[in-house]
Amino acid sequence: MIPEPAAPLTTRDVNGQSIAYDAQGDGLPVLLLHGFPQTRAMWRRIAPVLAADFRVICADLRGYGDSSKPETLPEMSFRAMAADMVALMQA
Repeated sequence: MIPEPAAPLTTRDVNGQSIAYDAQGDGLPVLLLHGFPQTRAMWRRIAPVLAADFRVICADLRGYGDSSKPETLPEMSFRAMAADMVALMQA
């Protein structure tokens, strides 16, 4: 049986957006990203397993889930989303 996650929701302001994420475990960092139209919840069963060996971060991309929603379409670019994830991992 796969354990359910116990990681609490956290948010961090990066690049003018509030990014929601869960983090658990210790070790080398692993960033798990969702696709369209999912959210970080898609990793809820895998993250705890990986957290046995890694620091696992599951983030909602801007505009998805519990992260803030940009006001304009250009702010939803993949380039902006990638920059958010870089800033999140460097924080």
